[in-house]
Amino acid sequence: MEELEKNETNAEVGGQRDENATSWTAADEAKASAQEKMLRDGLEDYELQPEDLALLSGETDLSFGAPDTSSWPTVAIVGRPNVGKSTLVNRILGRREAVVLDEPGVTRDRVTYEAQWNGRDFHLVDTGGWDVGVKGLDKAVAQQAEIAISLADVALFVVDANVGATASDEEMMRLLRSSKKPVILAANKVDSERAEADAAALWNLGLGEPYPISALHGRGVGDLLDVLVQALPEVGENRVERPSDSTPRVALVGRPNVGKSSLLNSLAGSGRAVVSEVPGTTRDPVDEVLELEGKEWVFVDTAGIRRRIKQTVGADYYSVLRTQAAIENAEVALVLLDGGEPLTEQDVKVVNQVVEAGRALVIVNNKWDLVDEYRQQVLKREQVADLAHVDWAPKINIAAKTGWHTNRIVRALEAALEGWTTRIPTSRLNAFLGELVAAHPHPLRGGKQPRILYATQAGVCPPRFVLFTTGFLDPQYRRFVERRLRETFGFVGSPVRIGVRVREKRRR
Repeated sequence: MEELEKNETNAEVGGQRDENATSWTAADEAKASAQEKMLRDGLEDYELQPEDLALLSGETDLSFGAPDTSSWPTVAIVGRPNVGKSTLVNRILGRREAVVLDEPGVTRDRVTYEAQWNGRDFHLVDTGGWDVGVKGLDKAVAQQAEIAISLADVALFVVDANVGATASDEEMMRLLRSSKKPVILAANKVDSERAEADAAALWNLGLGEPYPISALHGRGVGDLLDVLVQALPEVGENRVERPSDSTPRVALVGRPNVGKSSLLNSLAGSGRAVVSEVPGTTRDPVDEVLELEGKEWVFVDTAGIRRRIKQTVGADYYSVLRTQAAIENAEVALVLLDGGEPLTEQDVKVVNQVVEAGRALVIVNNKWDLVDEYRQQVLKREQVADLAHVDWAPKINIAAKTGWHTNRIVRALEAALEGWTTRIPTSRLNAFLGELVAAHPHPLRGGKQPRILYATQAGVCPPRFVLFTTGFLDPQYRRFVERRLRETFGFVGSPVRIGVRVREKRRR
């Protein structure tokens, strides 16, 4: 365990920047401000573009702010596998949000969306197929559907009108009756008036009028929604915690079967996501608002990213696309690695996917309870060799299944978010670069030596810097500048972008 403590020191390096900040005196600030003004005035001698002037005036900044949706009523869409529940969800939302494929069992977790019809707002919960007598993964999926019914205000029961009421539908009917929730019966796959006779046969279920619809083509869905919103209460019985725009979103990403859903369940303290030994269990991103150490976070469980997306087919293909979208919509990504297995090319690709998206990054070695001392040493060497380009990312070791050391995740997340949102005053940035260039000037190229005229931070999330120069800066020198920026100002857990704008002197 001593090795564990050494490996986890990266999560605490955010304190280095605080020490540098305290050594920066008022006199230093005044001197740097005067120097920055002189450099800014010197830029007037160079040809500047309109976008340069906009950047220098500070017009390119970021700002982040959603209505309280927690009291909205909730509708759970339930039914057997492959009756068209996710297709109906997409039809109601007006966009392809849920993974849909012409095979049973595509949806597995319960996934909550925000929907609206005729001015009424409500939560829409997509569930996996419910069936009787199932075991293993299918049983876990059915249990999630039952939880969705218990938390909903209205149940929308979807039946395949072409097949008619099956024994499973009749069992579902008994379950819905016992819940004492309002139930609306949707007879799906009614694509023509001729097929409406099949829908009428569903009166035998004893749940009232069956509403014939075609979720695929939209036929009858408007009439169904009119009935649905009339059955909704003004306020939901159970609060649905949906994140505000200011709540940090954390994407749990990694290869299949590295323990992403287990970690979400461990942090939530409940069986929020379906967990199975079968790789690729999760398909739709699952959002959960959690309060950890007094602060709210949105954790997004995602589908495992497989070896080659071009070779991924069916539901897994769309799941990977949604995982990419989840990364881009998050502020920070927890990349989970299986500590008991060798680091793979796909692990590195997942890390690079997060970096390319510009998200903050925390690397988590999971299943640490299965890692012996020899494997610890091998894993350390593997990560030094293959993940050297993200040595700025906090690294922690946990066992999600038992909850061991999962309490260290919040500290690592906060350090990464602090680095991701760090802004350096322009005066201090130029003072730093002036000292750096004086001590380590750019090498001569073709008898000329490019100079850095001025620098400004164009934005945060991630930190982006623009250097105005007299010539092109070699990639090696850019990496050198980035490394020294990190040593001085931190940027723990965050990518850093450095752009160069070469400008020539004005002709007199």
